[in-house]
Amino acid sequence: MSDPPPILEVDALRTHFPVRGGLFGRSRGQVRAVDGVSFSVGAGETLGLVGESGCGKSTLGRSVLRLAAPTSGSVRFDGRDITTLSQAELRPLRRHMQIVFQDPYASLNPRMTVGAAIGEAMRIHRLVDSGSEQEQAVAELLQRVGLRPEAMRRYPHEFSGGQRQRVGIARALSVRPRFVVADEPVSALDVSIQAQIVNLLMDLQDDLGVAFLFIAHDLKVVEYISQRVAVMYLGKIVELGPVHAVHDDPQHPYTRALLAAVPEPNPERVQHAAPLSGDVPSPIDPPSGCAFHPRCPLVQPGLCDTEAPELREQSAGHLVSCHLSDPSGDRT
Repeated sequence: MSDPPPILEVDALRTHFPVRGGLFGRSRGQVRAVDGVSFSVGAGETLGLVGESGCGKSTLGRSVLRLAAPTSGSVRFDGRDITTLSQAELRPLRRHMQIVFQDPYASLNPRMTVGAAIGEAMRIHRLVDSGSEQEQAVAELLQRVGLRPEAMRRYPHEFSGGQRQRVGIARALSVRPRFVVADEPVSALDVSIQAQIVNLLMDLQDDLGVAFLFIAHDLKVVEYISQRVAVMYLGKIVELGPVHAVHDDPQHPYTRALLAAVPEPNPERVQHAAPLSGDVPSPIDPPSGCAFHPRCPLVQPGLCDTEAPELREQSAGHLVSCHLSDPSGDRT
């Protein structure tokens, strides 16, 4: 079965933020939140994006939607580079690219009813012709995400966290998007509610054909919902491939360490590697060479600390950024 055609193509994307200080607010450096990332998302596909906190996942998600301004590189949506578009030119494309935010408690306006929050975008993009048509569309959306239609007259504080996240999903889908960034949509929810939201997203994808960039730090959730997974470390993608290939045969030491940190219900199963020690280095002053080398148990002095590895294909569709073709020690 052939891969779906890409709806989103990201090439060498960088998003850097100036660090200012002193009396005159002079630039003292740059935060390299996203530092040369390339990937694609197929139509109707879910690409999982994983990594530790502070590695740049959320900034990458916002950058591909132009919610954060990229410093360089390109983001092609449906073949069109949106990084060169003005805000006026970008506005008609906004309805096709939506986001579900991480915090359901902060992403909804407490002064707007649920119906107003969901229906606002429909009205702005002229997807409804009347108030009655809007109300009917909102009711159908609420039912689709598992809420009663009468919920449209209630305010966000009247809902639980899982219900608010369903409202956030309904709001994102209200303009019939083709691509949605789901920025850790279940991390603030209880485990039982997480499963409900993930299953809801999968059902909606089957029904609507929407593509997802699913950002998470929980590898088990990503394995369940995604067709492919990208592993991000300090602003760069270090491994990318089919989700089962990355899970069953991780090629990068960082991916192995992330998998080792996942609680394993089977005590007889061999772990890929020991869990990591230390924290992600500062993106203001990243290490030379491979950014992971200060924490890597397989570091090769004189190579890993001086030369940055490229993201190369190790097997069909499985790419890794490491000087070792196999983290067991075989040199490329």
